[in-house]
Amino acid sequence: MAQRRWLQTLTRHTLPLLSSNSTTSLKPLPHLRASISFKSFLSPKPLQQFQYTDPTLFHTRNFSSISRDDSETEEDGDDDEDEEDYYSDNNEEEDTMVSGMKREYSAEEKEAEAAAIGYKVIGPLLPSDRVFKPNEPVFAVVQVGSHQFKVSNGDCIYVEKLKFCEVNDKLILNKVLMLGSSTQTIIGRPTLPDAAVHAVVEEHALDAKVIIFKKKRRKNYRRTKGHRQELTKLRIADIQGIAKPEPKVDPKLKKAPVKKEEKVAVAA
Repeated sequence: MAQRRWLQTLTRHTLPLLSSNSTTSLKPLPHLRASISFKSFLSPKPLQQFQYTDPTLFHTRNFSSISRDDSETEEDGDDDEDEEDYYSDNNEEEDTMVSGMKREYSAEEKEAEAAAIGYKVIGPLLPSDRVFKPNEPVFAVVQVGSHQFKVSNGDCIYVEKLKFCEVNDKLILNKVLMLGSSTQTIIGRPTLPDAAVHAVVEEHALDAKVIIFKKKRRKNYRRTKGHRQELTKLRIADIQGIAKPEPKVDPKLKKAPVKKEEKVAVAA
């Protein structure tokens, strides 16, 4: 706005100079023909000698009740209001478009966000798959999002909702912090690159309701709200990356006592 006003004032003062006839030679100023003394400045008469006679040198400005600057400011104010209305209308249209549309993720974006959370989707679980194995004496500490879980084969955990997977999808939990068994323990720095925990999505559920109550005393202010966190239920299928010891079998159970048949003498 300031630049536009500056350009308008500059053009208003320069146009009269450019519009004057270029062939006319510059004349000496009339007040410089006579010699000027110090006393001439003190007398009131020499004030008339400093008046410029050539009207083309400077542009005279006509004052009126409504000045040009006031009209310019009014026009500028109208322009600002129009711009504000335009931007407000555009913002309202964008808000309505965003509220009615959902963001579509590409396959690469889905993989990147899932990797940042700590999982990878393999695919749906088929009826022929036998992913669940009997219980093994191995545990793992995995991180999903901002939470850590200690899991074993066959365990069930609830994590915050994973938005890029459906029910009966097979997952790989990549952020494994520690593996352990009865014979060894492996600690990651911070994760183990060769370890993986396989899981299956069982359901998407809601957590129990949490009541949020706010109060300001002596202000008649009370607010009560409820919240139910969205969760995803995972079933741990397998833990890989550590040697699994063979289950110990009690030797007493191996050799079961065998009952001998007693011979009964039969009298003839």
